[in-house]
Amino acid sequence: MVRLLYALAIYLLLPVAFLHLLWRSRRQPAYLRHWGERLGVYGARPSPAAPVIWIHAVSVGETRAAEPLVALLRRRYPNHRIVFSHTTPTGRTTSRAIYGDAVDRLYLPYDTPGAMRSFLRHLRPVLGVIMETEIWPNLVAACAQRDIPLLLVNARLSARSARRYAWLPSLTRRALQGLSGIGAQAEEDARRLRELGAQGVTVTGNLKFDLSPPQELVERGRGWRSDWRGTTQRWVLLAASTREGEEQLILDALRRRPVANLLLLLVPRHPQRFDAVAQLATAMGFRVQRRSAGVALDRGTMLLLGDSMGEMYAYYAASDLAFIGGSMLPYGSQNLIEACAVGTPVLLGPSTHNFAWAAEAALACGAARQVADADELVAVATALLGNKQEREAMGEAGLQFSARHRGASERTMQLLEKYLTPTAR
Repeated sequence: MVRLLYALAIYLLLPVAFLHLLWRSRRQPAYLRHWGERLGVYGARPSPAAPVIWIHAVSVGETRAAEPLVALLRRRYPNHRIVFSHTTPTGRTTSRAIYGDAVDRLYLPYDTPGAMRSFLRHLRPVLGVIMETEIWPNLVAACAQRDIPLLLVNARLSARSARRYAWLPSLTRRALQGLSGIGAQAEEDARRLRELGAQGVTVTGNLKFDLSPPQELVERGRGWRSDWRGTTQRWVLLAASTREGEEQLILDALRRRPVANLLLLLVPRHPQRFDAVAQLATAMGFRVQRRSAGVALDRGTMLLLGDSMGEMYAYYAASDLAFIGGSMLPYGSQNLIEACAVGTPVLLGPSTHNFAWAAEAALACGAARQVADADELVAVATALLGNKQEREAMGEAGLQFSARHRGASERTMQLLEKYLTPTAR
């Protein structure tokens, strides 16, 4: 009965969902495409029909996190076809940028019983893998009805998300118990999942630790750093993956307390905000250049807007310090592991619930420092930029931290291989 009421609520909310797509399309026209897929309407299934391993990755972060797992699957199961499902256009674009034609991609439909049945009829997967924190009751039920193993991997569950799922305890418990297995990032995530009723939970670690910085991007960033410094000692402070409202706070703080010889490298999280952030910085009196212009950095430039895709590792390698966006305001933080893997010292704001365990571990080992607000961010950054020894110690701690926690992809594969037998390879 609870799942029936849930399904009715989803059907009633479909008009609102499509109005939301229209609203989002004002900034991202890609939201207007593939609407049929969001209702479970697909074209002909590609042939020849190889066994399908299906991976659901909502957006950019989940798609990138899956990369080491996909590499293992492709190596060990070369006769299988990997298909990604996404929720956002940026997730879909990211999977094309990373994997090209080596995988197929489509949108996961809204969680109605009919759409999920259609989705599974179209794919006919031998295994389903959901990345991180996506629990869709009708999808889980549809997989169970068709005896399709469905696993939740790289699973994370913040205290805030756990409270939301607890609003519908019966529905959440049945959905979690319908999964074939769960690989959690950390013990805290596993505990919260078990408290909601999950069974068969294993701590496998965070797949993002297994992402190796591409050497070509690291070298590119180091080249930028040399060019930007020129003959003077110019510091580079990276504000990485900033969210709406954070740029204003950081720029205001820098106006109140200017830092001599500082270049602010600002990389908004969402591409559709690049233009708005550039306009904001210019209106506040900052001399701005854009990475997409592809021209040499002028000595008078105060802010470089990182408005390119796929160059985040290069941005980290080019920087003396990196502030991780999404942590100054209550967004829960973006991924700090990439910065640590490059050896860049990390600064975090007060909001880190999306990466709670990684943030705590990075702070404990000295790879990161935490600040309360934008003014403290500028003060701490100024102090660290003047202390080469401390920056180097933080960077080395970050490298050791990232190396120490690798191995999640192999542990996750051990879960998946229970349902992918050697005879099927």
